[in-house]
Amino acid sequence: MQTSVTFKNLDPSEHLKSYVSGKLDRFDKYLDNPAEAGVVLSVEKHRHIAEINISGDRLKIKGTEETNDMYSAIDMVLDKIEKQIKKGKQKSRDRRAKRGIEPLVEASAPEEAVIVQDDAPRQVMVRNIEYKPMDVEEAILQMDLSDDNFLVFTNARTDRINVLYHRKDGHYGLIQPTG
Repeated sequence: MQTSVTFKNLDPSEHLKSYVSGKLDRFDKYLDNPAEAGVVLSVEKHRHIAEINISGDRLKIKGTEETNDMYSAIDMVLDKIEKQIKKGKQKSRDRRAKRGIEPLVEASAPEEAVIVQDDAPRQVMVRNIEYKPMDVEEAILQMDLSDDNFLVFTNARTDRINVLYHRKDGHYGLIQPTG
């Protein structure tokens, strides 16, 4: 998630920036497309105010919270925003269900979907995976430890999703997005 942090009446702190960015990264699992977050951290007398605006993935969400401690204000506004994101996603699912359209992939456990093509149905295994930032060398080590044929991960150098897979000749292949 693209995050921009602005400080008002407060000395810029790299620790606060990284704290907010780390907390906002947990929302990526709820959003299908990249989103942008604008964060304004300010102090007025003894009140610490955290304001977050998230736009993207057809959602525009705004939350504001004020307390006596900046970290608690950030945590409280993030909880509010998480509820709003979940509510917006649920509304979207309800609208799709009302129109008779099923969501593309909304599975929490592996399940099978049947796709009818011509006369023979095909079985498609749906599997949700978590991917985490790592470099290619670490991904190769992970592949050596697992029995999977592929590994999806975020490349720590490029911040893009990559896929590492076993090739038939015994070597590895890496799929990277371009552009």
